[in-house]
Amino acid sequence: MSTTPPVLAAELAQAWADIQRHHPELPDLAAPESLIGESSSACGAELSFERLLHEAVHGIAAARGVRDTSRAGRYHNRRFLAIAEELGLDHPEEPHPSSGFSLVTLSPEARKRYRTTIDRLQRALKAHTVATTAETSRTFRGPAARHGSSGGGVRVKAVCDCGRNVRVVPSVLAQAPIVCGGCGKPFRIPEPVAAVG
Repeated sequence: MSTTPPVLAAELAQAWADIQRHHPELPDLAAPESLIGESSSACGAELSFERLLHEAVHGIAAARGVRDTSRAGRYHNRRFLAIAEELGLDHPEEPHPSSGFSLVTLSPEARKRYRTTIDRLQRALKAHTVATTAETSRTFRGPAARHGSSGGGVRVKAVCDCGRNVRVVPSVLAQAPIVCGGCGKPFRIPEPVAAVG
């Protein structure tokens, strides 16, 4: 089985088409690959069939001209909830204070209806995860990645002639001089001093 994103995009499109068979008013998914790696705290960060069904609720709401969210799309209102129930999603009794009814889950009936689709999509997602994890483990990302440093790389001490110093990523310093506000001279990375043996 190929594990490239286009294959995963094809599986997402197939799953979407399966939802459309049960809900014909659902518009086509313009770009399935846009869901790969997309994260939204209101709609769920993890890509899954449940998340796809959640996005289908938004699609049907758009097709019907229903405003199903507020607060810049974060708060999922009762109109979202009504469509979610139509699509086979369960929900908590009370809305979340900031995201409303966004935390929907597959009902047992929906899980049974879409079982084959769910299994296919889970296999494709697992293969995609394995492929992307394997790719990153075979590529060199520098010492920052190996040592868990954040911020784009390992910082080193750069000094200026007046004795002041800063910590900086060497590649940033190489882009353009960083000038000392005290003496006006550029910071530089000192050459290592060889140990006398």
